[in-house]
Amino acid sequence: MALAPRLDLRQSQSLVMTPQLQQAIRLLALSNVEVEAYIAEELERNPLLELSRGGEGDAGEGAAPEATPETEAPISSGSVTESDSDAMMRDDAVASENPLDVETGPEEGADRPSAGGEGPGAGHHAGMADSYGSTGFGEDGPDLDSFAGAGIGLHEHLMDQARLRLSDRDLLIAGQLIGQIDEAGYLEADLLQLAYALQVPLAEVEAVLALVQGFDPVGVGARSLAECLALQAREADRYDPAMATLIANLDLLAKGALPQLRRICGVDEEDLTDMIRELRGYDPKPGLRFASSDSQTVIPDVFVTPRGKGWVIEVNAATLPHVLVNRSYYTELSGGVQDKASKAWLSDCLASANWLLRALDQRQKTIIKVATEIVRCQEEFFRHGVAHLKPMTLRSVAEAIGMHESTVSRVTSNKYLSCPRGLFELKYFFTSAIASADGGEAVSAQAVKSRIKALIGAEDPRKILSDDTLVEMLRAEGFDIARRTVAKYREAMGIGSSVQRRRQKALAG
Repeated sequence: MALAPRLDLRQSQSLVMTPQLQQAIRLLALSNVEVEAYIAEELERNPLLELSRGGEGDAGEGAAPEATPETEAPISSGSVTESDSDAMMRDDAVASENPLDVETGPEEGADRPSAGGEGPGAGHHAGMADSYGSTGFGEDGPDLDSFAGAGIGLHEHLMDQARLRLSDRDLLIAGQLIGQIDEAGYLEADLLQLAYALQVPLAEVEAVLALVQGFDPVGVGARSLAECLALQAREADRYDPAMATLIANLDLLAKGALPQLRRICGVDEEDLTDMIRELRGYDPKPGLRFASSDSQTVIPDVFVTPRGKGWVIEVNAATLPHVLVNRSYYTELSGGVQDKASKAWLSDCLASANWLLRALDQRQKTIIKVATEIVRCQEEFFRHGVAHLKPMTLRSVAEAIGMHESTVSRVTSNKYLSCPRGLFELKYFFTSAIASADGGEAVSAQAVKSRIKALIGAEDPRKILSDDTLVEMLRAEGFDIARRTVAKYREAMGIGSSVQRRRQKALAG
């Protein structure tokens, strides 16, 4: 066979992950708060992007009118009426050269957001042209609580006291000790090693530690739980021999060995009950009161509210800034640009801005579509509570809305839904199925957990329910569940075994 050059024509298909497509996929996994931060970065990078000043007249030349991503799910038919947004989504999917619903590698995104905010807002988004979102801060203006200064920490609080009471070498030793106190208030240092490092006698370090243990909060600087409780008992003038013996035998108290404790402490039942009540009033972690207490409320990404016979589903736009493409500025710049490099850069900025608005618009439509299917499947939950939560998987939702399972996974990551029953993560509605004992419809694992918690909460302190008893009671109610599954669910909810609950209720009694 002769070797000769030749030309071959081959046709193949491949998925190319362009930077714009990667950006759009990443936006799907971000929460509204994270999207706001992402937009802020794009505003600094792209001069053609700008924030609207809040009025229609400020939308800029070429800005598209806003649409509302709102879907209503009628109950009577059990289906969801298709809104204009859904029709636009279909058109976008056809027109888009690189659809967003593709299967890629590991999901991109961030941890769950934690930011303060309150109050529902109507979700608004623009068409695919040149505007998106709503005003940055909303009608109430910026949250001034976000500018509050941090409170004083435990170490600073202790050092302030040390400077008032100590000086010279004692202050140096106290500083070394305080620096090794953890956030709960316990000393983690080895006194002998510390004395060797500072080249001072061990007795001197112990003496300074005794002074530090007298600082506020009471119990700070202890090296064990027993020492922490003993310091607080001394401060309350309750550290008698019986209390000292009780504190020295906390392991027996944890086991609920009350008769043995009465014998060791030499007290009767009434005195022991009084001593245990006294111990419960002490703080086992005194340092935590100086820990950062900035409680941040999760901001919902989707609002679900009843309307008539159906549900209204809307994206929370209060956290999303209103972004525009300033075409007037683009025209002004392009008119003065002469060299090819500047023209190419300006064209890239315009293309990037348009693609960002398109990706944000597509993100909101996809969120609405997934949330609508969740509400349709879990309508009984929104009506009657967690006992009516149905088994649901990412695949079932993906098949129902015609998207890939990975897309649904990204949409439900780091996002929260607010409804009259409370605030729930979108992942909360995806649970495994528990078979029915009578062969009927399967129930959600979350509903079974809720029932287990209710049964244990209502149990008689004199007749604690074992896992076997819980299995029998659940099967009588129609739940076909194994004992090991009951134990697994109970432990996942932080509920102790029957032996542990019996001890706790004996101590409480």
